[in-house]
Amino acid sequence: MRAAKPSSRHSGFTLLEILVALAILAIALAAVLRATGAATNHAEEMRIRLLADWVAQNRIALHAARGDWLPVGTQNGEETQAGIRLLWKEEISSTPNPAFRRIEISISTPDDTGYALRRLSGYLVEMPRR
Repeated sequence: MRAAKPSSRHSGFTLLEILVALAILAIALAAVLRATGAATNHAEEMRIRLLADWVAQNRIALHAARGDWLPVGTQNGEETQAGIRLLWKEEISSTPNPAFRRIEISISTPDDTGYALRRLSGYLVEMPRR
């Protein structure tokens, strides 16, 4: 049997090829990290918007359950939902039908009161008192 001759050329990658591969890998990992960060921020924003929606729906349901007949004007307050403080503003206006009042609820954070996370409209009905 004959022994295999050792090759004079080395097989493997050159330093330049390894550096190019590492550069491509670094760019890909940076893109993945950026996308993950954006998804995390988006999830937190959606969570706060969901909580704001719950606060607005709770305000409408509270008035409906009580049978409130609120005066025309604006009311402000705050509510804490899941440990997050949210501000609500209710604008009550009259309608062509005197037995109905329109209520629009805006929910915002204390940091940015000019930006409404959620707006919800509904109607209050004047119930005859017995």
